[in-house]
Amino acid sequence: MTAVDGSISGLPRHWPDGDGRHGVLPATPEEQDWERAMTAEVRAEVAAELARRARQRDGTAGAEQAGDRQAEVAALIGQAMERAAAAALRAGRPALDSAAEERISQAVADSLLGLGGLQRLLDDPLVENIDVNGCDEVFVRYADGRMTRSAPAASSDGELAELIRLIAARAGNEERRFDRASPSLTVQLPDGSRLFAVMSVTRRPCVSVRRHRHIHVTLAGLQQLGTVDGPLAEFLAAAVRARRNILISGGTSIGKTTLLRALAAEIPPHERLVTIEDTYELGLDADPVRHPDVVAMQAREANIEGAGQISLAELVRWGLRMNPARVIVGEVRGPELIAMLNVMSQGNDGSMATLHSSSSRGVFTKLAAYAAQSPERLTVEATSLLVAAAIHFVVHLAWSRDGTRVVSSVREIVDADGPQVVSNEIWRPGPAGLAVSGARIRDDTLDDLAAAGFDPALALAGEGLGR
Repeated sequence: MTAVDGSISGLPRHWPDGDGRHGVLPATPEEQDWERAMTAEVRAEVAAELARRARQRDGTAGAEQAGDRQAEVAALIGQAMERAAAAALRAGRPALDSAAEERISQAVADSLLGLGGLQRLLDDPLVENIDVNGCDEVFVRYADGRMTRSAPAASSDGELAELIRLIAARAGNEERRFDRASPSLTVQLPDGSRLFAVMSVTRRPCVSVRRHRHIHVTLAGLQQLGTVDGPLAEFLAAAVRARRNILISGGTSIGKTTLLRALAAEIPPHERLVTIEDTYELGLDADPVRHPDVVAMQAREANIEGAGQISLAELVRWGLRMNPARVIVGEVRGPELIAMLNVMSQGNDGSMATLHSSSSRGVFTKLAAYAAQSPERLTVEATSLLVAAAIHFVVHLAWSRDGTRVVSSVREIVDADGPQVVSNEIWRPGPAGLAVSGARIRDDTLDDLAAAGFDPALALAGEGLGR
């Protein structure tokens, strides 16, 4: 049988290594060559037997369950390993030790059931980002900020490209090619992680995997992680309940999607949501308790003939026709900005989106640049008016001094003055980076938040700190 973590029953998947974490015991270069050959042999044998059995089952009633397939693969690997060991002994080669058997068995299981050489990293809940610069250059970032170099993801660049194609084929319900004609691939992995791969325009195939460790997250959970404190969490929750339009900003991998999930957890379950993303990441439709009525939409790239593209901007317009209470855009980074701002200013209050920016003030410059590059070619003045009419709050994420992801700033948009968007930084960076109360919230805003359950006294809880 196969254990919960994907390891073959009877063989411990993880062995302690030098830094206190766990991993499969390493092999010498000579052993690696032999193990690669045996891995390929065992994998081919097991894959052929699985294909034969699948042909026999074709047309029979009932679908094969995942647990049944795992058990079947584990049994076939065990049998193939026994035959390989016997053949090695007959040829006068030394028997494999248990660590080598584990490496080979797990590599075959990962190839047939999981994601090949990436699977061992995806099985580790502490892994946050994986970057592969060719088959043998694998760099891993952990949740605590550590960066390490890991074992190869494949035995060759060709095998790495084949692994990416296999992942693309398993990805779901649309065409996902990866070759010289379609040299990039963005796809969601079974665990919700986002994989991006590229070839041909780089010297070697490259892969980046971004993990989402907090899928079902709340503001209370983020408070435990130190991302927000009590008063700030209460403020953000009330802003969502009061149907304020919110733009979340921050740098790469700072946690914008995670914060967006946490804010969405405050939306009443009776509201109909439409989520729009480049690649499925939010996963609100996977939580039927909090969000029973969700339409999740994903943009589509053009096919090999250059037809069939559906942009985020088009999806935003389509989403408006689906009777949404709120529209949530995973990330605004181009022409979809104008459509999103129109959504926010035309009655779909409580909508949300994320945006890459290095500061909360820099958001407005970024929005103006996107608007100028859009098909509408809006002027800075027109953009400022539209932003002021559409967005109520900008919530910015940054790194604290101790390396924690924190909400560092919240701006309330007040008005537009020519090319300038007028805003008040009502929560500003405190001594350690976490936002504390700053400028006074406008009275009419505070009244609406109070009606949504916010205690106005909390807005003054941190006033004076960090000044």
